[in-house]
Amino acid sequence: MRLAATVLETPDANALAAFYRALLGWDVKEEEPGWVMLRPPGGGAGLSFSSDPQYVRPTWPARPGAQQMMAHLDIEVDDLDESSARAVELGATVADYQPQQDVRVHLDPDGHPFCLFLNT
Repeated sequence: MRLAATVLETPDANALAAFYRALLGWDVKEEEPGWVMLRPPGGGAGLSFSSDPQYVRPTWPARPGAQQMMAHLDIEVDDLDESSARAVELGATVADYQPQQDVRVHLDPDGHPFCLFLNT
């Protein structure tokens, strides 16, 4: 067995996949309405996106009674400020709560948290 992808549920799979494709520079392996598979150019596990009309945005940070995140993405970068600015330019927001100095938590356009951290 091998992990092929992590799948993110979203109201619009094609739109969210376009955000991550631009952010990561990955290739579309498969795309149809409501379903997209992205893979890194060098191979390996990727990200997939599935449209779900019942999707509810997670809260960050978690709080009782609110929709919890199920997972988040950690993305290694060479320049934290530059990468953060690029993510925001593409449609992400910087989360209000930042638990660590050397990590920048963002929310993608549909509210999934992802962390940018320095390549050290």
